[in-house]
Amino acid sequence: MRTTVGASALVAGFPAAAMAQQTISGALNGTERRPLRLDQEVEELQLRTFRWFEKVTDRRTGLTPDRWPTPSFCSIAAVGFALTCWPVGVERGWMSRTEARERTLATLRFFYDLPQGPEATGTAGYKGFFYHFLSMETGHRFGTNELSTVDTALLIGGMLFAARYFKGRHADEAEIRAKAQAIYERIEWPWTVIRDNRITMGWHPETGFIPSDWHIYNEGMLVLLLAVGSPTYPVSVNVWHEWAASYDESWTDRWGSWHLNFAPIFGHQYSHMFVDFRGIQDAWMRGQSAQTGEALDYFENSRRAVYAQQKYGHDNPGGWAGYSSEIWGLTACDGPGDFKQTLNGVEREFFSYSARGPGDRDDGTIAPTAAASSIAFAPEIVVPCIKAMKQKYGAAIYTEWGFLDSFNPTLTTHDGELQHGKIMDGVGWVDGDYLGIDQGPIVIMTENHRSELVWGHMRDEPNIRRALEIAGFTGGWLNG
Repeated sequence: MRTTVGASALVAGFPAAAMAQQTISGALNGTERRPLRLDQEVEELQLRTFRWFEKVTDRRTGLTPDRWPTPSFCSIAAVGFALTCWPVGVERGWMSRTEARERTLATLRFFYDLPQGPEATGTAGYKGFFYHFLSMETGHRFGTNELSTVDTALLIGGMLFAARYFKGRHADEAEIRAKAQAIYERIEWPWTVIRDNRITMGWHPETGFIPSDWHIYNEGMLVLLLAVGSPTYPVSVNVWHEWAASYDESWTDRWGSWHLNFAPIFGHQYSHMFVDFRGIQDAWMRGQSAQTGEALDYFENSRRAVYAQQKYGHDNPGGWAGYSSEIWGLTACDGPGDFKQTLNGVEREFFSYSARGPGDRDDGTIAPTAAASSIAFAPEIVVPCIKAMKQKYGAAIYTEWGFLDSFNPTLTTHDGELQHGKIMDGVGWVDGDYLGIDQGPIVIMTENHRSELVWGHMRDEPNIRRALEIAGFTGGWLNG
């Protein structure tokens, strides 16, 4: 099973020749024409999810909570996603340009003015980076959480997109552009390279640098690109080469086509929200294309990962309730709690918030964002999944604000305390919260699918283009 066409034909029961015509001619490497109109249910999901950001994001500070309605701290990655959502709302007619501009500028001013320093309290970050979680009241570090390189990168991604979108003569739009670039330029990326050609995942003022680095394929591409492309504090391009040197450990044909695997699907989504990887290749992808005779790029890699998720749902090796070729999707999300329980004579282990993926901490918990945020990669299997989840479980999991974060049809009874959510008759466990980092990709990747709004603007973003060229990317839109 070394081709995506073969996997999809097996899963859906279609003749392989028919699927080859439908999939390869339309979706391979993302060359399909963009849809003039979305499926009505997908458009409604995008709107409801956008309205969630509009409701929960503080208009004064721009801080977006990590989760809601459970009281929460701010997630800086969710702030980056909110900044990216506002222009989507403008283009869709859901928000005026004036309001989007005001919200964006308020956010950038707030983050620009937040205190930085090595102290454990009273600051929002250090060396230009920001803490993963901030107080919703003050914007200062929440608790003892880490200074996060990836969450800072996702925040900056939203800021740089806002700077490209708000390119008018209005004084506020000029300030948006200046503030976004200034916040990016003061990040001291070399400070995080504490092991040879590797960027650390984070730092604590109490204990120092985290022992884990951005190494082995995952969601870290945007981190590395922003670091090598920095106009003020760049790191060596060897950081990118070192990152790619580990790819052989991730190259697999398990669950379908050969691709770089990272089990939770968010790793195949996050960097792609801001960078259009269709048709552009670095040295590793050029080498793989030459070796396999296939046109491979990071977009195609994510498309294959989405099909692998669908095939895993179809095969359902763990025998979890609800999994099928139409209902699937594993990523980092909420879960019922950390406990073991015997159900129908089988001992099952469940987790609370955790990364999940095919063969990796799978506990039967399905996250709608896993499929919905993959729509730009494989709409032909994502749209049916969205519809199937709504049809079968919609009354429990689909609300005014879109999909609740996750649900688990296997866990139909539990005598102890649940860490999240509740058991619902006829459904199983259902989460009670929406998570900003899972809501954002639904809005953003749906818009990239329908109009290429973020991709189009970011192709002209000078910092991103410079970073890609330094990292050795060639071809496609980079040659334009």
